[in-house]
Amino acid sequence: MSAPHSAGLLLYRHTGDGLQVLLGHMGGPFFARREAGAWTVPKGEYRPGEETAWHAARREFREELGLPPPGGAAVELGEVRQSGGKTVTAWAVEADLDPAAITPGTFLMEWPPRSGRTREFPELDRVAWFGLDRARDVIVKAQSAFLDRLAEHSERTR
Repeated sequence: MSAPHSAGLLLYRHTGDGLQVLLGHMGGPFFARREAGAWTVPKGEYRPGEETAWHAARREFREELGLPPPGGAAVELGEVRQSGGKTVTAWAVEADLDPAAITPGTFLMEWPPRSGRTREFPELDRVAWFGLDRARDVIVKAQSAFLDRLAEHSERTR
């Protein structure tokens, strides 16, 4: 069995304080009290060959945030491989979004472990805008490469 693949959209905007990105805090009990490494590009899994990464990124944006993916030009940010082996592909899209407008998707899991009880948790329990320096402090480590690639793109196009 091959390692999982995920795809996502990283929204960004230019402000008076510089470039900002929209990240989501992973929901569920494992990340409830964590900040560092608990924020991510809104993304989700797909099966290569059954769906393109681009289509999955847009579908997952809607599923994770409950909002349609924004239009506009997409900047390819490439792939990263996370420590657990998952390959994540991302695109950046310039857009503004009010974090209060999201309606996150949910997932079910047995909680507490081995209790036989199933609970529902939001896929992302918070969404927030971050400057790049702060984003690097909280994002899943491998995904910080997406921030670097976006910053390089922003410098070239300004």
